[in-house]
Amino acid sequence: MPENDRYRPADRSRHAQRGTSGTSRESGASRENRPYRENRPYREDRPYRENRPYREDRPPARVQGEKNERETQWREREERRRDTDADYAPAPRRHRESIDERAAERDAQRGRTFLAPAQRARRGDPARTAAFDVLQSVAEQDSYANLVLPNVLRQRRIEGRDAAFTTEMVYGTLRTQGRLDAVLECCIDRPLADLDGDVLNVLRLGAYQLMHLRVPTHAAVSESVALARQEIGTGASKFVNAVLRKVSAKPGDAWIIEIVEAATNVDAALAAEHSHPEWIVRSLRDALASNGRDLAELPELLAADNLTPQVMLAARPGLSTAAELAKWDAEVARFAPTAARLSGGDPGQIPLVRDGYAGVQDEGSQLVALAAHHAATTKGTGAKRQTWLDLCAGPGGKAAMLGSLAGREGHTLVAVEVQKHRAELVKNATAPLRHAGADIKVAAADGREFTERHENEYDLVVTDVPCTGLGALRRRPESRWRRRPTDLPGLTQLQRELVASAVRGLKTGGVLAYITCSPHVQETTLAVADILANHPELAPLDAREMVRKVSKDKSIDLGPEPEDGAVDVATGEGLTVQLWPHIHGTDAMFLALFTKEEA
Repeated sequence: MPENDRYRPADRSRHAQRGTSGTSRESGASRENRPYRENRPYREDRPYRENRPYREDRPPARVQGEKNERETQWREREERRRDTDADYAPAPRRHRESIDERAAERDAQRGRTFLAPAQRARRGDPARTAAFDVLQSVAEQDSYANLVLPNVLRQRRIEGRDAAFTTEMVYGTLRTQGRLDAVLECCIDRPLADLDGDVLNVLRLGAYQLMHLRVPTHAAVSESVALARQEIGTGASKFVNAVLRKVSAKPGDAWIIEIVEAATNVDAALAAEHSHPEWIVRSLRDALASNGRDLAELPELLAADNLTPQVMLAARPGLSTAAELAKWDAEVARFAPTAARLSGGDPGQIPLVRDGYAGVQDEGSQLVALAAHHAATTKGTGAKRQTWLDLCAGPGGKAAMLGSLAGREGHTLVAVEVQKHRAELVKNATAPLRHAGADIKVAAADGREFTERHENEYDLVVTDVPCTGLGALRRRPESRWRRRPTDLPGLTQLQRELVASAVRGLKTGGVLAYITCSPHVQETTLAVADILANHPELAPLDAREMVRKVSKDKSIDLGPEPEDGAVDVATGEGLTVQLWPHIHGTDAMFLALFTKEEA
């Protein structure tokens, strides 16, 4: 046989006569008997690709590369557009597409994958990948989502609806983590503690989309599988696929009813329904009772912790006003005269905020700072030029508010923060005020020791003490899962030491403001009783009077008033202020005021 004829296909008519689809073994031309391609003889009439001459009509590599890059960018834009449309408000589908969707749901019930292998996403989309990375940072590095998320969005240039989707997934997953874990436990045959943290975070993100967002089932599952494949591996992606298919078998409301009905007591049922640890549910009930409020408010309070808080702007007195902020798609707030509620958008794009003449600060935080200032100027030493001390100044919101007031009235503010990086935040927050002429000094020092060299020096001492943060669960939802009841003894001891330092640095006739962002009784009402017992030189002031003086709404609800106007001077009962998310729309800030009398 000629050498070149050896590789020609045999006569197909002969194949048809034999009833086979290939050449006979005897011919020596079957596929398995053919020599390997590299051993085949070189054919001059048809050279291999690498031996072919250069084609003049072929575009240069640079042009071809640019074309490929343009095609890649176009495909990425189309994929982002399709994902965004699917994630939010999917357009009405044609009849054929609805049939395909029903078929996909049917396949899921039969244990099949939703999409064919060629159609499955191989990589997670940017929005979900960013959300996953933020959750990982929160879990592994004890980061706060409100600090990590903006940097991630900015670095990856995620904007618009994608940024809103990422934000909703991060905060929503953290708020409902307890509820999501309870549902996942029903779908996994081993404890969640045995799962790797990254796998658990992918499952939480997927379950949140299935239970709480208007994301189509196939999109939530397939994108979560793609995210697991990209970040963890193929084995994890199969596990995620199997678990999320079980979660998608029931609607979110049905899952909530199931885990609530499985609760063994009232607190456990409220914890499951509103996604709080049981000990926090009990603590909030005790806080309502301690402040004389109706215990029937508890479900409303728990529900308020799961609402997305609006961005509140703070005008710096003397540099800007709430009315000026209202010109930038904001609304003047109800209580604090310096506050304006931002309707939407990035506050950093507002010139007053960008220049440091205004900032972002919760309205409750603004209100208690203004009340402390009012007490110092009306009930304090009466000195024309006063010196104020912010003993726990980081990250700088209250320091900026007090600093602007001090600059306007000719007083001096000393801001102390123990952590150097937080002291830098205080410096940055107050820098525009110093440039405007305010006398503000920032020191990186331990507040418990700072006043040893500054005894009887300050007309006002503000101690916004470290606490459990149960009053800011709307803004820092990870705190509810990070904190433990065992944290309280160490925190209350630190709070007592900071108060002792504040008393040491306070002038006779000066005002001490004790502030926490927590309604826990051990950090509020019991702490006030302990302060008065340990420091007989202190006398309580009426913080309610001061808050009403500075509030625009004089009828602000501060809880039941003492009967016949009687107050307990020994414990401060009836004189303190507790704000609530479900009543005031603020963080649960607590304020107690004292004055230092002659020994």
